[in-house]
Amino acid sequence: MEEDLYHIRHSLAHLLATAALEHDPHARLSVGPVTDNGFYYDIDFSEGKTPNPDDLKTFEKKMRTLVNKKLSFVRKEVSVAEAREHFAGNPYKLAILDDLEAAGATVSLYTTGDFTDLCEGRHVENTGDIDAKSFTLTHLAGAYFRGDESKPMLTRVYGLAFATGEEL
Repeated sequence: MEEDLYHIRHSLAHLLATAALEHDPHARLSVGPVTDNGFYYDIDFSEGKTPNPDDLKTFEKKMRTLVNKKLSFVRKEVSVAEAREHFAGNPYKLAILDDLEAAGATVSLYTTGDFTDLCEGRHVENTGDIDAKSFTLTHLAGAYFRGDESKPMLTRVYGLAFATGEEL
């Protein structure tokens, strides 16, 4: 995958998380990776706040607003203890931090606007580098945390993304 396209898709996952938290400020985020044709984010929404397909257009609208604000992605390396404090109410991020700590990995947070996420990086410089017509949210699905049916079922929000609206 072209590196620039990877950066776009990864950045859009962060914007999706931002939109999801606007919909449900108490949602707990899990992971938001890049896929072959887009991205997704696994989210544990509060009871009664799980989005339906009609909500995807609202999420997209919020994401496009963020694209147009030309927000930077600001990286900050932190200790595991600092990251645990930041994500204290989120068992999914805490589990990821356990793995990072065990591996001796560097922990970094990325902030875009008012949103901060645990992330290894590779984003666009700012959201203005994304064509606002180059992505769409396509569907919702259930996904167990870490693919383990003994763990909680999360809502996976899928999106398609390309370099330009024409390619989409």
